[in-house]
Amino acid sequence: MKKVIKAASLLSIPVVNTFIGRDHTRSVDDNFEVFKKRWPAIIKFAEAYDIKIGIENCPMFFSKDEWPGGKNLATTPVIWRKMFEIIPSKNFGLNYDPSHLVWQQMDYIQPLFDFKDRIFHIHLKDAKLYRDKLNQCGIMSVPLDYHSPKLPGLGDINWNTFFSALTDIRYRGPVCIEVEDKAFEGSAADRVNAIVTARNYLQQFVAI
Repeated sequence: MKKVIKAASLLSIPVVNTFIGRDHTRSVDDNFEVFKKRWPAIIKFAEAYDIKIGIENCPMFFSKDEWPGGKNLATTPVIWRKMFEIIPSKNFGLNYDPSHLVWQQMDYIQPLFDFKDRIFHIHLKDAKLYRDKLNQCGIMSVPLDYHSPKLPGLGDINWNTFFSALTDIRYRGPVCIEVEDKAFEGSAADRVNAIVTARNYLQQFVAI
């Protein structure tokens, strides 16, 4: 992480995005003990180089070997608050992806207001929750059993409401299309089509 922070400074890149990490077999409290040992020094280092660290809120839980906790600690607002209480630095914030709250069946708009000073980067990715599959397998199953990442506009996120909230909080940071949709993974042409499709949809909200 320190090497990446140094490189970002040399390249005049103001934000480095990453994950907290997590031992998926241990509790949140156990993982916070490791967090308190490892992360304050990293953020202090980032402060010295005037680099902001954005933590993505993806649980990193895609396969059975990552059950039950996933491999990223920073998954929910209650955890983010504790993170920021332990490290109150203004250089420590979020790379916010609303899609990960969709499949957790959580409000993906309110955190924009609650953490407006901590949002350093935005991932534009959608998600589709399949209620019929969830009703069969339940929330204790691997998340991909009942949801799928989608291009913006092809899932359950209300992007009108989302971008309205971004303008309300006066967000001026980067927004990045994250292409992750199995319907567009068959070929290189499909992947290009995914980017163009997402761009065309999002142009109503942001100049691309």
